[in-house]
Amino acid sequence: MTWNWQQKDWPDFRYNSSLLRELEDAFLKKSGVFLGAYTHIADDDKSSLIIDLISDEAVKTSEIEGEYLNRESVQSSIRQNFGLAADNRKIPLAEQGISEMMVDLYQNYNLPLTHEILFRWHTMLTRGKLDLKDAGCYRTHQEPMQVVSGYIHAPKVHFEAPPSKVIFHEMEKFIGWFNKTAPGGKEPLPALTRVGMAHLYFVCIHPFEDGNGRIGRAIAEKVLSQSLQQPTLIALSHTIEKNKKAYYDALESNNKDMEITPWLLLFAETVLKAQEYTQDKVLFLIEKTKLYDKLRNQLNPRQEKVIARLFREGPDGFKGGLNTEKYIRMTGTSRATATRDLQDLVHKGALGSTGERKGTRYHLNIRL
Repeated sequence: MTWNWQQKDWPDFRYNSSLLRELEDAFLKKSGVFLGAYTHIADDDKSSLIIDLISDEAVKTSEIEGEYLNRESVQSSIRQNFGLAADNRKIPLAEQGISEMMVDLYQNYNLPLTHEILFRWHTMLTRGKLDLKDAGCYRTHQEPMQVVSGYIHAPKVHFEAPPSKVIFHEMEKFIGWFNKTAPGGKEPLPALTRVGMAHLYFVCIHPFEDGNGRIGRAIAEKVLSQSLQQPTLIALSHTIEKNKKAYYDALESNNKDMEITPWLLLFAETVLKAQEYTQDKVLFLIEKTKLYDKLRNQLNPRQEKVIARLFREGPDGFKGGLNTEKYIRMTGTSRATATRDLQDLVHKGALGSTGERKGTRYHLNIRL
């Protein structure tokens, strides 16, 4: 089988820019709406939002690769890297590494891409992985770098990357392309075109022994941050993880030739969905402030505890909704008191409800 990097015109990807124009416009419009809403968040809430979104991205980009990290440890490590107060928990090496990489990406998004930046990210990402031969450098092994699935005796090869001996040369070309297509570069590209192309181009080179997907998504975040001229808070990995089969299928469908319009369209749609999710988080925080202002000094300790827990669940709320049983478990109160508390919260406008009797479910009474 012939792969795209074996084509004569590699890496001159082809695509239909007219099909992306509407999506590019939508990205810029949504970015403006987000930034407008973000300015209305209190400073303390901004810090919480940044920590929450970065930690979520750190956890989700790892989950896409089948690695499940402790969210609390990641969040604590991110707070430490930002110089903020954190608990004294012992943080595992994997959680430390991904946190450092994500904070470095957030703080230095505007720097041109270099081999040294990629090596630094890889060193952070592979902290504690003693089985790797090549950490903090491009791969050097002679055997083919393949993405495979299935049984050992009958593997299915989804992709084979360029051999290790040409990787530095390929990455020289990639880094040159990345920097010249940036805003202010010699050949700037629209944001969604550049982000989809950068991600695909990088993962097709597959320059590292391990961690290519996570670094590829970090590169995508760098593209989006550069396009907005500020650190991105777009929940890209969160959105990819929710439909990762389509993500991997699209990568496989676009690794054999140079026409990549279908991939660019799918990745652009993914970015727009990630924008919507992030914007919902911002609006959720704004509504949280409004609701707490409205309810100041009106709630008993049980009600305060439950409302705070509902807000921690985020815009999606409890799976299956809040009901009397959950209220009892959270507060340790009696059924009669739980019923009165919930009815009082509905009366005060803190909660809305759907259903009847045992089927009654409660949700935060906010507009998103």
